[in-house]
Amino acid sequence: MKTNFLEFNDFLRQRFPDFKVQKISIDAGFTCPNRDGTKSVGGCTYCDNRTFNPEYCQRSKSITEQLEEGKRFFARKYPDMKYLAYFQAYSNTYAPLEELRQKYEEALAVKDVVGLIIGTRPDCVSDETLDYLAILNQRTFVMVEYGVESTSNETLRRINRQHTYEEAESAVQRTAVRQIPVGAHIILGLPGESREQILSHADKISQLPLMSVKLHQLQIIRHTRMAAEYAAHPENFHIFTADEYIDLVLAFIRRLRKDIYIDRLVSQSPKELLIAPDWGLKNHEFMNRLRNSMIQSSKIQFLRET
Repeated sequence: MKTNFLEFNDFLRQRFPDFKVQKISIDAGFTCPNRDGTKSVGGCTYCDNRTFNPEYCQRSKSITEQLEEGKRFFARKYPDMKYLAYFQAYSNTYAPLEELRQKYEEALAVKDVVGLIIGTRPDCVSDETLDYLAILNQRTFVMVEYGVESTSNETLRRINRQHTYEEAESAVQRTAVRQIPVGAHIILGLPGESREQILSHADKISQLPLMSVKLHQLQIIRHTRMAAEYAAHPENFHIFTADEYIDLVLAFIRRLRKDIYIDRLVSQSPKELLIAPDWGLKNHEFMNRLRNSMIQSSKIQFLRET
C-alpha cells in the first residue's frame, strides 16, 4: 500500500493564498486543572512545557511583546509574512470567557496577525467558549487543537491526564459542529501500549471530524515523573530507534483517514532536557529520512503491482 499524506502547510496555502503564514507560539499565562489542584497536581507524567516553548515565548512578557519578538525573528527571512498567534503553553481555554476574550483580542490587534490557533485540553472548553470562538471564526481564522494523546483510557489514567477519551470525542465533535477547524495531538509510544494499540489510535481518531493531527514520539524528559518511572523500570518502556519510529509512523499514516492534514510527525526537545530517545537528528533530517522511506515503500509496491 502506498503512503501519502496531506501536509498542514498545504492547508495554510489554500486558506491564505496571497501570503505565507507562520505560527508564533505564545505563553498567555494560563495554567491547567491537572496542575492547579482542580483535578490533580504536578501535571501529566511526561510534561515539561520548556520542551516546546521558543526563547521569545515567556509569560513574563505580554502577549503583544511575545508576538512582536516572534515577528522580528521570522521577518528576517520572510519580510512580507503574516502570522497566526499560537496559544500553545498549558490549557488556553481554561479561564473565564471575558479573560479569554481579552487575551485573544490582544493577539488579533497585533499587526499582521491573521488568526489564532488555540491549544487546550478536551475537558477545558465550555459551550459558551465554543460559541464565542464560532463568532470569532466568522471574522478571522480560528482553530482549536486538543491534547488527546491516546485513545486508551487505561493509558490516559497511567500518564495522569485526568480526562477520558470520551471527553476528547465530545470536545472535537462540539467544536467541529460549530464549523471551527479542529486538530488533535497524539503521542506514539506511551508506556503499556503495543504496536497494534498505537496503530488503533489512527482508526479511532479517523472517525472524528478532525481537520488535522499532530504526532510525535514519546520523549523522556528530565525531572518529570515519567523520567523517574523510566529510571526505576526501563523495561516498561519501548524507546524507538529512528528507523523503528519511521516504520511506525508510515503504518499509522496508512490507517489514518486520507483527508486529515498532518501538522507534525516528530518532535525535538532541547538536548539538555532529553533523556531518550536521542537520535542525533534535526527535525528536517528526520523528515528527509521519512520521505526517503516513503519513496522506497512506493517503489516496492509498484514492483509488486507489476
